Amino acid sequence: MKDGWIKAAVATPDIRVADCMFNAHSAAVCAQQAAEAGARILVLPELCITGYTCGDLFSQPVLLDGAMEGLEILCRETAKLDMVLFAGVPVRCQGKLYNCAAVLHQGHILAYIPKTFLPNYGEFYECRQFTPAFSGIMKIPGPNGEMIPMGTNILLRCREMPELILAAEICEDLWAPCPPSVRHACAGATVIANLSASDETVGKSQYRQDLVTGQSARLVCGYLYADAGEGESTTDMVFAGHDLIAENGVLLVQTERYGNHIAISEIDISRLAGERRRLTTFPPLDQTDYLLLDFSLELAQTKLTRPIPALPFIPGDPAQRESCCENILHIQSYGLKKRLSHSQAKTAVIGISGGLDSALALLAAVRAMELLKRPRTDIIAVTMPCFGTTARTYGNAERLAEALGTTLRSIDIKAAVDQHFEDIGHSMETHDVTYENAQARERTQVLMDIANQTGGLVIGTGDLSELALGWATYNGDHMSMYGVNASIPKTLVRHLVAYEADISNNDLLQTVLRDILDTPVSPELLPPKQGEIQQKTEDLVGPYELHDFFLYHFIRWSCPPSKIYRMARYAFPEYEDQVILKWLQIFCRRFFQQQFKRSCLPDGPKVGSVSLSPRGDWRMPSDAMADLWLKDLNSIA
Repeated sequence: MKDGWIKAAVATPDIRVADCMFNAHSAAVCAQQAAEAGARILVLPELCITGYTCGDLFSQPVLLDGAMEGLEILCRETAKLDMVLFAGVPVRCQGKLYNCAAVLHQGHILAYIPKTFLPNYGEFYECRQFTPAFSGIMKIPGPNGEMIPMGTNILLRCREMPELILAAEICEDLWAPCPPSVRHACAGATVIANLSASDETVGKSQYRQDLVTGQSARLVCGYLYADAGEGESTTDMVFAGHDLIAENGVLLVQTERYGNHIAISEIDISRLAGERRRLTTFPPLDQTDYLLLDFSLELAQTKLTRPIPALPFIPGDPAQRESCCENILHIQSYGLKKRLSHSQAKTAVIGISGGLDSALALLAAVRAMELLKRPRTDIIAVTMPCFGTTARTYGNAERLAEALGTTLRSIDIKAAVDQHFEDIGHSMETHDVTYENAQARERTQVLMDIANQTGGLVIGTGDLSELALGWATYNGDHMSMYGVNASIPKTLVRHLVAYEADISNNDLLQTVLRDILDTPVSPELLPPKQGEIQQKTEDLVGPYELHDFFLYHFIRWSCPPSKIYRMARYAFPEYEDQVILKWLQIFCRRFFQQQFKRSCLPDGPKVGSVSLSPRGDWRMPSDAMADLWLKDLNSIA
């Protein structure tokens, strides 16, 4: 439960139709298994105490009395488990029968939540036995004489984690145009339990999966769906036990169909609460007419089992990754097309270094020119060797421009930088920040002046990861007239360049792009050693795969550094804990210290949910202090 995680389970127990004692014991076995796996919430199927397919037996007092006896057994056998359990049971109230979710906690029945929408079609004739949920809250006697609240508008809140608020709906409720879960979420429920008995027909499993996943996205919630399975009567229907857990549009886990199983995963409650605060479309809480019941769970750390991608900006599925790459290249090229057309620019001027970022910018510019139906020679690729340039990167820059058919200009800036050092009285032997930044600023001046000469625009090459870390020279490579890579992190830049290499029919282009991919990332501002790159960026600021992971969870989900550290340890087992901690501390410091560079960024197209544009995506004062975030990180035991 620490860091906002709660482990939840959905299960389909073995049942026998109308054998309430057997079903109660079977449900208790599922609860014990879930508890041993660390689950603090368990959802069981609709009417699992009796079996869903009892038909007109639901009119028999013997079955209904047996159901209550079975529920008491389940309460007793789960009394020592530290969890909230939802089990389906028929409940009599004011002369009518209701299909309910009984909410159990440490041997007590907290509430009964009745089903709102009863099906009365096909093989489903619930209206024959059951009554739809009533409005308001009633209290009915429990097995020990206590009064138990019953109604649909009931929320259950955890004292130790107040943002964990549970609510329930039952099967067909989700299929309705306005499911009760919509109302529950607007009242504050962050986790919705659905006790279901959905029969299996061809194609229905995918529809069910889409429905559950989509509802979790619309409501920004965790959605726990438990389905009836083997053991139900197969007179006219077969039940497959299709259990699912989804969170905010992502299917975390599902069971195999046909066979009774249990599925367990973790819901990130703090992330859901943060996303609801961020979304202006999500309404303020409206708890009018709701009964809020508090319960307690022991506060403990939740062991993570759900997948946390090490590369969150990159889809894991190859087909999705290819589609993502193509879409991003379209966004870049269409954005640049509009800017070139609107400004009536005669050329696009790009500084190329033989590295990844400038290669991607050049590839995007080529696509933009093709969209404009203009020759590629309108792109002026400028390579500007200086003190740190190696033969490998210089050669790759030239070959890339040749392979793409752009206009190449090579301008050696050593003499200009030497003269500048003499003008300001800086020694050539002092390889400090002045030595490095003077080269970057000279290159930017050359690009800007060539753009003036040719009536063009300077296209920026800096990426999102560099902007997050401030790894750019202010008024040097930090500045351009349109930054096509500004919202693309370094890990994604690599995949985009690899994608272009994969789809190209140009052998020279494939060869040079693959060599660029194999070249260490470097600004090449320090003299090489024996012709090899001396200055490797990731040795200085840390691995970009770590920084991109930190950036994604810090910006997209507002995670505290301590939580990011915990997730990174889980996602990157190949790194030692102290290594992750070191680079995360550096990320926090640099992110705050370097905000002034992001406050005056040029325009550039947004390609994903994480962007640092000061015009809408990230507004932060340049003087903000990092102390609270570093304190949170230093609090790690």
